[in-house]
Formats: sequence, structure tokens, C-alpha cells
Amino acid sequence: MSNSNECQRFLHWALPRLGLRREGYKKVRRQVCKRIQARIGELHLSGFSAYRDYIEDNPGEWNTLDAFTRITISRFFRDYLSWQVLGDEVLPVLATKAHKEQRALRCWSAGCASGEEAYSLALVWHHRMSEKVPRQRIEIIATDIDEHMLQRAARACYTGGCIKDVPLPVKKRSFRKREGLYCLDRRICDMVSFLRQDIRHAMPEGPFDLVFCKNLVGMYFKREKAVELFREITGRLTVGGIILTGKHEPFPLEDLPHMTTYSRGLCMYIKSIPNS
Repeated sequence: MSNSNECQRFLHWALPRLGLRREGYKKVRRQVCKRIQARIGELHLSGFSAYRDYIEDNPGEWNTLDAFTRITISRFFRDYLSWQVLGDEVLPVLATKAHKEQRALRCWSAGCASGEEAYSLALVWHHRMSEKVPRQRIEIIATDIDEHMLQRAARACYTGGCIKDVPLPVKKRSFRKREGLYCLDRRICDMVSFLRQDIRHAMPEGPFDLVFCKNLVGMYFKREKAVELFREITGRLTVGGIILTGKHEPFPLEDLPHMTTYSRGLCMYIKSIPNS
């Protein structure tokens, strides 16, 4: 049996025990398998069956395996059309509401990886909104479980591939090339606060006007856990607040009566009534 088939059988056994959704790993299975194979080598084990036995004898290894399942694919302005809609429609409405209520506009990027999503929002605000609503404050909180990713976010220097979708005028004004990387202007970096949190156990305090939860909860967690987490996340939204999810992950709208669809094609949902 090939290593690929062995790994697939191993994941079929392991992922449900971690509370994870097998379907979410179809396109990234190879990446996860490489990590597990490296771990098998570190432990000098003969293969995936031996690693399964090792886990059953050493329950603490589940935490190590859980870390191998984290997928950190991101880039600036990913799903570019959604950013256009945010800048043209969503942010102006949310900013006006926050201004009337004399408070900061509060935003959260969940599973932020190395910060591209949160910094994209900061760029949109700085380049498109700050002149329209000069007195309006914005607070952007970004969370992730991976300390290494958060350290990369703090450095805020990226490869050309990560910034390929950044509009050229924004790129020229807000990035500086240094040692082959594109480093973000510190004024933009200072707009974002990063926290290390595992969304399964902790979330930042709400309320939030805008939440990004893309390719995370619906993609990787089993339905029961996903519904539980989405209830907590959307419970932190203001009435009229928006959540964005990933294009290929299910969102349990039928289990969230306080939420309605804002844009099905862009996977945006709006909180229409307070939580009961």
C-alpha cells in the first residue's frame, strides 16, 4: 500500500477523533500527510499504523497531531470581489452606524494566519475610508492559534505572491521592498492587534461589526462543533453586523435564526435580529 493510501486511512481514523471534518482536508491532505510523515521519522516509527499505535499509547501526542492539521493558506485581498463590496457598500454603512453610536468600528479576523486578511482590511480603511469618515475610529483584532504565524504577522514582510492582488497604487504607497520581501508600512501594522487564541476555547470580547471567519470553522470542524462555534461568533456581532465565510465551506444558516444572507455568492451573512 502506498504512503498516500496509508495516510488517507490514518486521517480517516484520526480526524473525527480530533473533532475535524474529513471533507475539509481533501485539497490539503498532502500537506498534512507530509507533516505527519516527518513526525513518524522523528519518532523512528515504521509507518502510519505504527504512529496510530504510538498515539493510542501516548495520548499527549493528540496535541501534536492537532497542530499538524492547521492549514495556513492566505494572501492579501484573497477573493478580491468581496473586498470591493466591503469597500463600496459594507464599510460605509457600518462606519455610519458606529459614528452615530459614537463608538469605534470593531472588526475581527479569526484564524488570521500571518495577518494578510487583517492587514487587507486596514489597507482598505486607510486608503478608501479614512478620508470619508476622518473622525471614525476602527479597531481590528486578529486571532490565531499558531505562534509562528503570529510572529510572521508581527514582522509584516511578505513574498511577491502574497501581495499579487494588492492594487498597484496601494502597493506603491504602503509596501517597501527589503531583502527580497515586501514589508508593510508600520502605520498600517499598528492598526491591527494580534492575539494568540484557539477559537475552540477562547474568542475576543465582542461586540463586532464585521467578522472574517473564512476557511476555518465550517471547513474543518465537524458540524456539531461548527454550529456551536458559529453561534458564539455570530453572538458577538452587532445587529446589522456582517460575517464573511469561505466559498467552499458550509454555513449553518438554518441553525442561526438571527442571521440572514447578505450576499450568497460572496458568502456574507448579516445579523438581522438580536440573539434570543
